Amino acid sequence: MELSDKLTILGDSAKYDVACTSSGSSRRGTPGGLGNTVNAGLCHSFAADGRCISLLKVLMTNVCVNDCAYCVNRRSNDVPRATFSPEELAKLTIEFYKRNYIEGLFLSSGILVSPDYTMERMCRCVELLRNKYHFNGYIHAKAIPGASQELITKMGLLCDRMSVNIELPSEQSLTLLAPEKNRNNILKPMGLISSSIHQSRQEMTVYRHAPSFAPAGQSTQMIVGATPDSDFQIMRLSQSLYQKYRLKRVFYSAYIPVGTHPNLPAATTPPPLLREHRLYQADWLLRFYGFSASELLDEQHPNFHPMLDPKCHWALRHMDQFPVEVNTADYSMLLRVPGIGVKSAQRIRTARRESSLDFDHLRKLGVVLKRAVYFITCRGRTYGGIHMDPRFVFHNLVAEGTSHPHALDAPEQLSLFDGASALPTGGDRVKCLTGQL
Repeated sequence: MELSDKLTILGDSAKYDVACTSSGSSRRGTPGGLGNTVNAGLCHSFAADGRCISLLKVLMTNVCVNDCAYCVNRRSNDVPRATFSPEELAKLTIEFYKRNYIEGLFLSSGILVSPDYTMERMCRCVELLRNKYHFNGYIHAKAIPGASQELITKMGLLCDRMSVNIELPSEQSLTLLAPEKNRNNILKPMGLISSSIHQSRQEMTVYRHAPSFAPAGQSTQMIVGATPDSDFQIMRLSQSLYQKYRLKRVFYSAYIPVGTHPNLPAATTPPPLLREHRLYQADWLLRFYGFSASELLDEQHPNFHPMLDPKCHWALRHMDQFPVEVNTADYSMLLRVPGIGVKSAQRIRTARRESSLDFDHLRKLGVVLKRAVYFITCRGRTYGGIHMDPRFVFHNLVAEGTSHPHALDAPEQLSLFDGASALPTGGDRVKCLTGQL
């Protein structure tokens, strides 16, 4: 098979793997070397610093011994198959880099023959890039569940970031859709990578030339919508992974139907993109805002509200904690106010040391007042005309296209979906918040 044909097949096969994140790793160029790695940047997306960056995202092979119902590369699926040799993929990566097509490599693979055989070929490819071509650019590699500890350790010493996809949120879902996989085979390499990263960082504090193990950390990916698992289950698992394995990121991927199976949604079911978006917003609250999964959701409210971001949803269910006086509230409480982010909370904390703040000051500090005004006071006063009533606040938070937060009668207020008649109105909106509808 021609190399271009292999690239077409294996590049397309990798499109469901999520890798859009900043590198989190820094490596200077060396004399005779090729490229470097900076903290910001990756994969056909906008990085944290606003840069649009690129990454060659490809599989080593789409041949797989497993038959996971949700995977396009499953053993029973009739699709074109291809396999790169380590030498082919290493050379292809370097040629693309020299032409300024890419800034790094994202390497995953189906399981060819066995986990160890596949992992050994992946290691050989990355080893060629580092040692033969002296490539200093960013490399993100997937660890193959079931591969030996030695091979996973070898890969971690060669690449910038590693990941092991947990894929489904519960053991029951794995048994239902991927019976050849088990959670232990996924969590065991996660634990190995986490402990190796921690050990490497300790060694580098003693000896700065100690070998670095996956300096950008590790991540994982969960498929959303393929199983009946609730947002609460997903958030609890994410929180546990962050705490136990110190993951850099958990990625959420809306399930795209790639075949028919009695235990999967119908092929005509659209991907739950809005749900994916809400999970990313909630994930941000877990990592940077001090929230826990049990605060955002519970057994009575297992899923996020489709018309409100998770922070607003939480605030409306806890109106007893508001309004917050911005001139005296502690930092952790400021972070819980909708419309106040990490940077604006830090600015408020600094600015109020010099003088008392009002609403104009908050606007200049970057606070999103169109959300925050319903939950704060300045100098003991609320924003003019604001009522601390859940119905009033909910009505205005979901309104779209209004020129003023008090404009209750503006047309097409609830235009987030096609057909306003499908949306709850009046007292039903309040019932939505309490889970009565």
